[in-house]
Amino acid sequence: MMTAPSPTLSEDLVPAFARGTRLQHDRVRDQWIVQAPERAFLADPIAAEILRRVDGAASLEAIINSLAGAFSAPREVIAGDVLAMVASLAERQVLIWKV
Repeated sequence: MMTAPSPTLSEDLVPAFARGTRLQHDRVRDQWIVQAPERAFLADPIAAEILRRVDGAASLEAIINSLAGAFSAPREVIAGDVLAMVASLAERQVLIWKV
């Protein structure tokens, strides 16, 4: 069952793209784009790395761990960036939480 964004953001949550929303790579411009009904967002390289891991099955914890390993970056820094971005996209109804 899909639910609205949770008021308490935790790494146990599993993000998914909202219905009709997807991440797409524009080959001509070599740019990642989040396409949503009647709107689109350009995903900067950091956002694209995060959103490419959003599959409706991986928890935020798994996404953060994957990014920390892939980029040999401090987990706390990655976690802060990921949590802030997914919270913002959930507020815009681009991402939802699967439970």
